[in-house]
Amino acid sequence: MTQHPETILIVDDDPMLLRLLGILLREEGYRVVSADSGEKALALAAAEKPDLVITDLRMGGMNGLALFESLNRTFPLLPVIILTAHGTIPEAVEATRRGVFGFLSKPYDAPALLAEARRALALSPAATAVGNAEAFVTRTPRVQAVLDEARAVAGTEASVLIRGETGSGKELLAQTIHDWSPRSGAPFVAVNCGAIPEALLESELFGHVRGAFTGATRDHRGLIPSAEGGTVFLDEIGDMPLALQVKLLRVLQEREVRPVGATRSVPLNVRVISATHRDLEAEIRAGRFREDLYYRLNVISLTLPPLRERREDVPLLARHFLAALADKYGKPVTGFAGEALAALATAAWPGNVRQLFNAVEKCVALCTGPLVTLALVERALDRPGESMGSFDEARRDFEREYLVRLLKLTSGNVTRAARIAKRNRSDFYTLLNRHQIEPSGFKPPD
Repeated sequence: MTQHPETILIVDDDPMLLRLLGILLREEGYRVVSADSGEKALALAAAEKPDLVITDLRMGGMNGLALFESLNRTFPLLPVIILTAHGTIPEAVEATRRGVFGFLSKPYDAPALLAEARRALALSPAATAVGNAEAFVTRTPRVQAVLDEARAVAGTEASVLIRGETGSGKELLAQTIHDWSPRSGAPFVAVNCGAIPEALLESELFGHVRGAFTGATRDHRGLIPSAEGGTVFLDEIGDMPLALQVKLLRVLQEREVRPVGATRSVPLNVRVISATHRDLEAEIRAGRFREDLYYRLNVISLTLPPLRERREDVPLLARHFLAALADKYGKPVTGFAGEALAALATAAWPGNVRQLFNAVEKCVALCTGPLVTLALVERALDRPGESMGSFDEARRDFEREYLVRLLKLTSGNVTRAARIAKRNRSDFYTLLNRHQIEPSGFKPPD
């Protein structure tokens, strides 16, 4: 039996079902705490800080969705799985749109429930706070893998090249690596190589001495030397002019820097992290980026996916940003209306996480009630009415995702999947055919 350090809070007003669920989870090695009401669960969650909550939907007093809403306001990253004997597809759609991690029917299939619990715990949201609203908030395996690699390399002196679209969080990842590193007590200096005019870039990067050129009335230390002992982040390194690339390479090789107009160099102790949205290999082939500098910078390469490829993170990020911004603006905004959150989740996000943050900030600034409405989200997106699909589309999407998840959990066993779904085999095959899903594709290889 595998031992798990995680704590699971289970909630059900049926004492027998609560006991049986507790036995099942304890046999798997989990630490289990239980509550027979939503109200008691809230108090236990505050005291126990569980890693996962599994709750019944229909209970006397506070039901499972109300419990989730209350938990989510205090613990926005805590995964919640809801169990119900009364669930319908529209009800499940609403639950998952609000941010509920999973929705399973009762009586539950024990292997399916354990698999869902393992998935929730494995993908439980990771948040690495860097400042008020800025944090890596994710339940996406690809992003979590990047964070795991970042933590592994943070303690080394290796140069890191971060790739990703504009707004995907490259500077935040660089800051996170710095904060995890032994250099965290020293400066983190970010330089946008594409934002500084070429004529000023050398002086801004390396510094200058008084009289080095017209207007140089005093010594200027430069951004790279000002990161002494810490980390310099060279954002949009692909936009650096070739002449400066040569000088940067020399600085990195010799570990010393000579300010413009100076006669001698000074030692330099910085760690370099760079980032780009460009294809540097193509830039090398085109003669716009030096290959030797590329290899100096690209010791470790990390790639952040765009927000459209991590859509499960949109509700988490939106609620995280909302909590921080409501505090910043001193406004009593507590959450999003269901249809507003759905609109955010289905938006295109060409500007990635940065665009999402700006949209949430606009919503909070304009909100006059406790909930951000669909109208506010559409106004923030500047595309009224376009971001929200129909209910039938949402139900169809959920239905397909539910079927795929079932087949994954049962390794393509249609009989078992149909039993979990409370459908006979014929009806289940009809659903699979409707979505053109082939069960054999989920069977393990021989």
